[in-house]
Amino acid sequence: LLFTVKHKVFADEVASTIFANGIKSKSAILLDEKSNKVIFSHNENEKNPIASMCKIMTILLCFESIDNGLINENDSILVSENASKMGGSQVFLEGNANYPVSTLLKSIVVASANDACVAMAEQISGSEEEFVNKMNAKAKELGMNNTVFTNCTGLPKAGQYSTAFDVSIMFRELLKHKNYYKYSNVWMDKVIHPEGRFTEISNTNKLIRFYDGCDSGKTGYTAEAGHCLCASAMKNGMRLISVVISSPDSKTRFKEVSTMFNYGFNNYVNKLIVDNSIPLSKTLSVNKGEKDSVEVIPEKPIYSFSKKTDKTAYEIVVTEKEKIIAPIIKGEILGEILVYEKGSLIYKVNLLANEDVEVKSYTKSLTEVIDNWAI
Repeated sequence: LLFTVKHKVFADEVASTIFANGIKSKSAILLDEKSNKVIFSHNENEKNPIASMCKIMTILLCFESIDNGLINENDSILVSENASKMGGSQVFLEGNANYPVSTLLKSIVVASANDACVAMAEQISGSEEEFVNKMNAKAKELGMNNTVFTNCTGLPKAGQYSTAFDVSIMFRELLKHKNYYKYSNVWMDKVIHPEGRFTEISNTNKLIRFYDGCDSGKTGYTAEAGHCLCASAMKNGMRLISVVISSPDSKTRFKEVSTMFNYGFNNYVNKLIVDNSIPLSKTLSVNKGEKDSVEVIPEKPIYSFSKKTDKTAYEIVVTEKEKIIAPIIKGEILGEILVYEKGSLIYKVNLLANEDVEVKSYTKSLTEVIDNWAI
């Protein structure tokens, strides 16, 4: 799905008026996850330390390593003495002891555990330093142009900073990993250690319990960074992402994110304008096939993010390959669906074959030739 509208263009002037006069955080942003359209932003490109929100990138790289087969959630890894002595937020891992990757992931996502972060970084890259290089490379790849990481935990260190906008970028990328939610949704749990003791943990993101629809997020706090929060909530098929940096206290960060969520859900909607569960009524012509046409279906759904009161009309254009020749395999790209708003292209999605079409047999071709001669 191609999104073509810049993030600044869509900012809601009403929201800006409402929040700008009362927001206490240094910077903030509220956006729709599907379209990446920003509803409200306040100093969203201002560089600030973000404390443990750095762990969003750490978690993202952990899940990418799982996807790439480098590690498995069921693997058991050895925690170094170095990792076990990180301090700050931790689950008190035992040095030179083995823990499942799933336990370490849960410790990071739920309890913001620094010791688990370093253990995973060392497992994936050999050292925290090399892992931080991967963090910065991934930030560059994602277009996080105002972010620098110097460690994988967010503990105070010179030269480490990000912005509300950049945090929303990496969190949006993390939300693509569905297994993340089985950890982010945990409210309270235990970390079982090899020697039989356990550490009770509770989610640092209180909105998991107290805001209806919130299923994910990451907090952060240091004296330098202040109270930070990135969170996501979903209602009626619409997912919003909200970030605040440097709130004066913990209560304020949760309140301001909740207030932004309320505004977004009360005033906006994601309308389905192209359904990928239903084949198009129009079929595409096929040359040299057992059938003269092929049924097609959009590769992905297309949603329009807009105010509930908007009555925007969209022009939908179907384009197809210059010549479609059998054989055709189900899932093959045969064209595109283009969606225009007021003459501007806003979405583009591939059009796929919804069935196989074999090459026309020799017998059938000969029969058709004879029939044409008869005519």
